[in-house]
Amino acid sequence: MCDKLLSIQSVAEILDVSRRSVYRYIALGELSAIDLRTGTERSRVRVPGSDVKALVERRTCSPASSATRAVSPMRPRVR
Repeated sequence: MCDKLLSIQSVAEILDVSRRSVYRYIALGELSAIDLRTGTERSRVRVPGSDVKALVERRTCSPASSATRAVSPMRPRVR
């Protein structure tokens, strides 16, 4: 087991999202979380680097699917 453990802040910077979004990914089961807290001190949550890589791979769109999405018509805004 040699997987690098990343802090919530590090994951947020890698994904270019907020820390809150990282916690949402954890709550949705998209990322694993490891709590390294000892005793009564503050929580020290870490995320395996392989989970971050897997999330990026799952969320990466293929060129064909992104091109299809780009040409699909937008719905008119209803007021």
